[in-house]
Amino acid sequence: MITVTRIDISGTPHRITVRGHEFVTDMTPAAGADNEGPDPHEIYDAALGACKALTVLWLAQRKGMALEDIEVVVTRDDTDERSGVYRLRTALMLTGDLSREERDALLAAAKKCPVHKLMSEVKTEIDTVLVEL
Repeated sequence: MITVTRIDISGTPHRITVRGHEFVTDMTPAAGADNEGPDPHEIYDAALGACKALTVLWLAQRKGMALEDIEVVVTRDDTDERSGVYRLRTALMLTGDLSREERDALLAAAKKCPVHKLMSEVKTEIDTVLVEL
């Protein structure tokens, strides 16, 4: 379960709690907010980058590859979001003594990470209800 709670009734930041881990989300200054954390779109985009990084690491460890470091940069083009197209580009930088075949295998795994599949291949159904306190 994930909970999102307002930190202070006078501000815009909210605390997100996941399995005992906490971080803050907020709106951007352009939206008139306090900018205390990434906005929900940024968290969505970051989930993709994080999944790709962890998938690459998992495969490299499983196969005994000499992967030293991973950096994933996610860039967004939301110019057509209102018309139904949200574009994300991910760029992977891998360091270590990796052969071309290993790099290709890690790239292929990154392209199939679970969040990538979730964002591009799965229909998500959302049910939102109001709970009386």
